[in-house]
Amino acid sequence: MTASRSVLFIAEFDDVYHAHAMQRRRALERLGATVSVFDLKARPSFLERFRAGDLGRRIERCIDEVQPELILVNGNDAIDEALVDRLRGRARARWINWLPQDLRGISEAIVLARPFDHIYAIGTDVAAEMADRLGRTVDVLAFAADPSVYRPIKTRDQYRANVVFAGHATPRRERLLAELAEFGLAVWGPGWRKTSLRDYCRGEAPSTDEYLKAYAGATVAVNIHHVLVENDPREASCNQRLFELAAIGAAQVVDDRGDIARYFERDREVMVFRDAAELRSLVRELIENPAEAERLGQAARARLLQDHTYMHRLRHLLLDQPRAR
Repeated sequence: MTASRSVLFIAEFDDVYHAHAMQRRRALERLGATVSVFDLKARPSFLERFRAGDLGRRIERCIDEVQPELILVNGNDAIDEALVDRLRGRARARWINWLPQDLRGISEAIVLARPFDHIYAIGTDVAAEMADRLGRTVDVLAFAADPSVYRPIKTRDQYRANVVFAGHATPRRERLLAELAEFGLAVWGPGWRKTSLRDYCRGEAPSTDEYLKAYAGATVAVNIHHVLVENDPREASCNQRLFELAAIGAAQVVDDRGDIARYFERDREVMVFRDAAELRSLVRELIENPAEAERLGQAARARLLQDHTYMHRLRHLLLDQPRAR
């Protein structure tokens, strides 16, 4: 546990693309912090907007009421430099930005980071680029997972498959996953019904619950990152899925990223591929050896529980921040 801190968490909250915001809030509370939230997705009525004013004014009112020690933002472009400068005098709070962008969003991340007292990037590649261009320290704080949400469960029927990928369709993902079709492939997520893999699509996976069931039903779970430029050796940041699949206890085959070795042991906790042929070979080996697949998933979950939950990440964040005087 950490000593109690008052935190205002400004983020978007939902059960699809921003489900982790609530999980981060829960981790802060479990660590003893007093957490207030400002939900950027909440849409006040016209009358409420008229009474409370624009976004900046509504956040001002929230800060005035809470008087937090720390204000945590997750890289949302609604909280820009002008707004932070406007709000900074409302409380003696340190402003912290935990940016979710990988190298594809580096320009946006740099702009958003400028006014903050402490900046966290999700990977060593982003942190190094931001530090160089901003001329200041940028720390690495990787994604994580909540193991009470992402957990081993028994699934069946439409959720059972030899090989599963859940995520947005992209041409690179389509090309790689096409190599696995003969092994009993199931894909979930937006865009797959418009690709050559449309017949393997079992649903849009719109919620955390369906995403969990889809991957928990896999013998082998495939993780393919978005990339800025294919085969660019600079790319190191690891996606949210790396930690979610570990928490589920899935046997994960993931494309190579520079930071993976910081979090998981290759060949013992996750399998790493560098091209389509290696992906195909690793998936085949695990399907033919389900005991090894189960062992791999169990080892990954054990490491996740030991080192990579949201409580680990947010304990580190809280301990980084000096007390207000």
